[in-house]
Amino acid sequence: MIGRLQGKLVELFDRSALVDTGGVGYELELTRAAAEMLGVPGTDVLLFTHQVVREDAHLLFGFASRPERDVFRVLIRVNGVGPRLGMALLSALSVGELAASVASGEVSRLTKVPGIGKRTAERLLVELKEKLDDIVPAGSGEAVSIYKKNGASSDRALAALMALGYRQPEAERALAGVPEDVTDTEAMVRIALRGFVRD
Repeated sequence: MIGRLQGKLVELFDRSALVDTGGVGYELELTRAAAEMLGVPGTDVLLFTHQVVREDAHLLFGFASRPERDVFRVLIRVNGVGPRLGMALLSALSVGELAASVASGEVSRLTKVPGIGKRTAERLLVELKEKLDDIVPAGSGEAVSIYKKNGASSDRALAALMALGYRQPEAERALAGVPEDVTDTEAMVRIALRGFVRD
């Protein structure tokens, strides 16, 4: 099982990428968060992955963070949810949004994802209730994967916030409130997170 991939981004398409690792090119299907964080070709990237082996293909799925990958692994164990539907769910909802939907029993939010009917949504709510708490504890900032993009602290801070489950626009708004004299990545993330709490 390939659980993590580090190398250079060769090509990036809408939701797929080609990553070179030691001269071997790996094709990956990506969640939206993973695709948004990869940057431009030639960038060093780190992705958490899940490999699916079938008779006719070996598929590799790429994720923005370990929690996102771990949630995917929980999703595909739910009856009626395969890898494609799992990727669709994690591209429509961040890990945090999915956990919030499960905690509040929001069937309607899950059924907005193409391929998720009411029965599947209800099954997801039941089966994910306790399992997601183990992966994404409330208020947890653990297992954040920070990606280097052009060596800029602001880009690394943006990547860290997105790995926590925030969408790019809201992460950018939070970082806009960080004082200009703060240049340390961890400090930028801490200040941005305080802004989310105040909101």
